[in-house]
Amino acid sequence: MTGTPLRVGLVGYGLAGSVFHAPLIAATQGITLDTVVTSNPERQAQARAEYPDVRVAASADELWARADELDLIVVASPNKTHVPLATAALEAGLPVVVDKPVAGTAAEARALAELAEKRGLLLSVFQNRRWDNDFLTLRRLIADGELGEVYRFESRFERWRPQLKGGWRESGDPAEIGGLLYDLGSHVVDQALVLFGPVTSVYAEADVRREGARTDDDTFIALTHESGVRSHLYVSATTAQLGPRFRVLGSKAGYVKHGLDPQEAALRDGSRPGASGAEWGAEPEELWGRLGAGESPVTGGGSPVPTLPGDYPAYYAAVARALHTDGPNPVTAQEAAAALDVLEAARRSAAEKVTVTL
Repeated sequence: MTGTPLRVGLVGYGLAGSVFHAPLIAATQGITLDTVVTSNPERQAQARAEYPDVRVAASADELWARADELDLIVVASPNKTHVPLATAALEAGLPVVVDKPVAGTAAEARALAELAEKRGLLLSVFQNRRWDNDFLTLRRLIADGELGEVYRFESRFERWRPQLKGGWRESGDPAEIGGLLYDLGSHVVDQALVLFGPVTSVYAEADVRREGARTDDDTFIALTHESGVRSHLYVSATTAQLGPRFRVLGSKAGYVKHGLDPQEAALRDGSRPGASGAEWGAEPEELWGRLGAGESPVTGGGSPVPTLPGDYPAYYAAVARALHTDGPNPVTAQEAAAALDVLEAARRSAAEKVTVTL
C-alpha cells in the first residue's frame, strides 16, 4: 500500500487499547499510531515507553482540536463512552473504528451508522474474532461442504474466574453496559450471524453466580436462524471444566475444536505480528480440531483438520484499504446493530423467561 500513512488517534489505553489496538495499528502498513488518549499517568508512561514517537493526550477534546492532523479515530475506552466519543469524532469529520459493543442498543448503533453515512465517513466496529483461527477454519469447512447441511452450531467462550476482578465490566450499573452478555456475547453472536445469517427467535438464560457479582457471569443463548440452523452459545466466567470452543453438527459430519485462538495470549505476552520468524496466529498440531461422524473425537473419532492461522492484523489492513482505496468496510455498524438486536432480545428473554421473536 502506497501513500502517506493514516494518522490514528487512539482513545483509551486499558486492555483493549494497549493489548489489541495499539499493537495491531503499529503492525499495519499504511497506518501509524499518532496519539494515545488516556488520563492515567501510568498508562501515559506505558504508551510512551512502548511507542516512543507517539503523542499523549489527557482528553479526547485535544483530538477534536487538531482534527485536521488526524485521519482515523479508534475508540477503545469503556463501553458507556463508545457512542458519545464516536459521535464527536464523526462530527469532527473523522472516520472511526469503535471496539465492540459499538453501543448499548441497536437503535444507538443505527443512529451512529446514519450519522457516518450522512458525513460520508467510515464507521467500523472491531469484531476481531472474525479472524480467530478456529472461526476461519470453520468458515472454510462450511464453504467447502465438508459438514453438509449444518444443523446445530455450539459455540463456547468459557473461563474459570471464580474471583471477581473488579472494574466497570462487572458493575451492575446498566449505564456501564457490562456483563458477559455484552462482552463475550458480542463475539459469539456476531460469529453466529456471520456463519448462518439472520435470526428469527432468541431464548436466553443469564445468571449471576459469583459472590459479590452484580451482573451476568454465566449466560446461555439459543438462536433459531432463518436458515433453520440452531445456534447454542455459552459465555461464562464460572466454568470449572471448559467445553469445546466449537461443536458443529451437519448432515455429513461434525467438527469439534477445543482451545482459544492464540493471538490474544501472544499480544498479552508482548509478541507482535511480523516481529519474529514464527507464523503469526499458528497453533500446534495437537490443538487441531477433528472432523468426522459416528464417534467422539475424544476416543479418536474423525480426522484432524489443520487450523488456519489466526489473522487479527487483517482487520486494520482492511480498514487501511477502505480509507486509502475505498475498499469495503470490514465490519459495518449495521452488522453490529443486527447483533445488538439479538443481545437485547437475549437480555429480555432472560429477564422475562420468554422466547423473543425478531
